[in-house]
Amino acid sequence: MFVDRALITIKAGDGGNGITSFIHYKGIVGGGPDGGDGAKGGDVIFVADKSKTSLADYYYKTKYVAENGGNGGPKECFGKSGKDVVLGVPLGTVIKDRETGNIIADMFYEGQKVTVLVGGEGGKGNARFKNARRHAPHFSQTGEKTESKQVILELKTIADVGLVGFPNVGKSTILSKLTRARPKIANYHFTTLSPNLGICDYYDNPFVIADIPGLIEGASDGAGLGIDFLRHIERTRMLVHVVDISGVEGRDAYEDYLKINAELKNYSKELSKLKQIVVANKIDSFDSEDRLKEFKQKIGRKHKVVPVSAITGEGLDTLKAEIYKAIEKLPPVKPLEFEEFKYEKPDKLYYEILKEGETFVIVGTLVEVLKRNVVMTDMHSLAYMHKVLRDRGIIKELREMGATEKSTIVIGGEEFELLD
Repeated sequence: MFVDRALITIKAGDGGNGITSFIHYKGIVGGGPDGGDGAKGGDVIFVADKSKTSLADYYYKTKYVAENGGNGGPKECFGKSGKDVVLGVPLGTVIKDRETGNIIADMFYEGQKVTVLVGGEGGKGNARFKNARRHAPHFSQTGEKTESKQVILELKTIADVGLVGFPNVGKSTILSKLTRARPKIANYHFTTLSPNLGICDYYDNPFVIADIPGLIEGASDGAGLGIDFLRHIERTRMLVHVVDISGVEGRDAYEDYLKINAELKNYSKELSKLKQIVVANKIDSFDSEDRLKEFKQKIGRKHKVVPVSAITGEGLDTLKAEIYKAIEKLPPVKPLEFEEFKYEKPDKLYYEILKEGETFVIVGTLVEVLKRNVVMTDMHSLAYMHKVLRDRGIIKELREMGATEKSTIVIGGEEFELLD
């Protein structure tokens, strides 16, 4: 099954907890602290893989969580680092943040790696909090918690040439004759459901052709495959626009030509400006010469018209030569230009004091850090928190806002009295 768009949930691993531990030897009572640090959680990494052609892997499984970091151990042993989650995606996959729509990465090159989420840092063990005044800290630090994020994966086919046109005009047959691709070919009036890629080798000068699913009128507004089709020609260097010149199905080649170009322009003015060669297919049919002459008169000099018969092969060598001559003068395909979006860790120094009568509530990321570091049942740990509040100027700010010994100070859901 071909899938070119997927919504998945990703989460980096939480950091492991540091532990509170003391040396225990035979004959030694109350040894020093030896609690080890917790380890960093695993990252979420995306890798561009040319062997993949679809996002089908992310259609059924939509949640990916990296391994949490291991907890610290006695004797100052570190925890085991969490394993990364590595997600392979086809070349041309664009990764976006669902909430903002901002682009995180364009997976354009083979082997390209992008770390989208970084694992949480491990907490420190009590051995880290030992100093000249605090000989036996009975507290340790918990690991950093991470948040899950939703990202959108969009596949935008990378090709030199995009074959466009209404369904059943012969695009798949032309691709099979110009390249080694073997798309499913049949005389049906509905469109191919996925892009087919093929490499055309013109005198040892290869270029990639993509048979894009056929357009129908109103595609730019969502009709038919709509933008599911149109996103795949955003990266092409030029377009080969195939029309059915035979008229055997009651279609008018010039009207089809106008409708397709109108859809391209409605979707993106940039697409409508791409170099375009028009292929008048099925010239082996009855009365095709007169129809071809009339079609060329209407087109004028706007686009080069190349008559071919995909069935007999007539004109295909000329078409190859015209395509190569055109792309030789065009700039190569490049990754998207965008302002890179990153998931940043919150500023650990941020706080805000909210006053509600005689109650003062301290909120912000600094509070989250204190919740990780402080054990409410341990006096040494509480003394550490008091020192942080004093050093950050929070106690002074509380006084300036009118806080007294009778006020209630709320930090992380716990209530305290104001003491200097």
